[in-house]
Amino acid sequence: MGFSTDAIHAGQEPDPTTGAITTPIFATSTYVLPALGKTKGYDYARTINPTRAALEKNLATLEGGAAGYCFASGMAAISAVMTLLRAGDHVVASDKVYGGTYRLFERVLRDYGLDFTWTDTSDLAGVERALRPSTRMLYVETPTNPVLTLTDLRAAAALSRRRKLILAVDNTFMSPFFQKPLALGADVVVHSTTKFLNGHSDSLGGVVVLRGKAHAARIQFVQNAAGAILSPFDAWLVLRGIKTLAVRMARHEENGRAVAAWLAKHPKVRGVNYPGLPTHPQRALARRQMSGFGAMISFDLGSYAKAKRFLDRLRLCSLAESLGGVETLISHPATMTHGSIPPADRKKLGITDGLVRISVGIEDAKDLIADLAGALRAL
Repeated sequence: MGFSTDAIHAGQEPDPTTGAITTPIFATSTYVLPALGKTKGYDYARTINPTRAALEKNLATLEGGAAGYCFASGMAAISAVMTLLRAGDHVVASDKVYGGTYRLFERVLRDYGLDFTWTDTSDLAGVERALRPSTRMLYVETPTNPVLTLTDLRAAAALSRRRKLILAVDNTFMSPFFQKPLALGADVVVHSTTKFLNGHSDSLGGVVVLRGKAHAARIQFVQNAAGAILSPFDAWLVLRGIKTLAVRMARHEENGRAVAAWLAKHPKVRGVNYPGLPTHPQRALARRQMSGFGAMISFDLGSYAKAKRFLDRLRLCSLAESLGGVETLISHPATMTHGSIPPADRKKLGITDGLVRISVGIEDAKDLIADLAGALRAL
């Protein structure tokens, strides 16, 4: 089936009792057993819920995986991925990841015996130099948040196979509509379903999709054992959102291209990070491994004072955490999404005090550009 067809139908058969075309919200904590030792496939809602199971099947189909498991947040999903490792294992991770990922790895998981090396994973020779005998995972975010650096996933997968590593990829920025890491050789894909998958800024969640059955069995066990599950209502909201994923992502990108091109020509903008711009150093790679360039853009205004002046004067673009909603969301990474990273490290990564990140929504592009233009006039 095509992507749009799968987005609408995969895992979502009409309800066998009523014929309802929309998957019901099964708001139950437990299930009555027909007899001792017998079930209808359901026993306790932490372990399995029909609404959540429908979403998990849908997402596994869209990513081309063996199975998918949904969690209460994107960070809960990433935490589950790290249970594929044991104390003493070493991870090489993209150095420009989301600040919450950095916080989890550095300030939580190190205390439990995992070790991390932060590396520019766009440089695979550097990745190989960072490997140790104890390295068990290569953790990649591509494009990275917020400077939109890409990692060559086919090459990363070849390196991972050669060195017997688990290749885990955060695909939140692109969604499976624009990028399919499993098809490029990854072992694990993780998303914050809060973002483009849900698409309406009204649900919090995460998902892990696995290529192999052994990894899938482990994540399923951890989902039940730890219990950080996605609620039935949130699962229903994400299912509803995914039905329009294809049309939304096409419009997101159309607007993203227009806004990025406009920003790149503005004299008050120092630099624009967007893989679709001809000036982006990895545009050729983006064209090879992604079917589109997406809606995430970052640009530098030169200082915190200028960024604040600009952000305070926006009227249509909403200053907020998160991304991927139908409305345009804009943020200041240094004080918001990446505030947990030490300032010196932020500076090295290009996350300057003047950097602004924008998740371009599906409004009329001319209205977004007019709002940005009005705010830039204040600088």
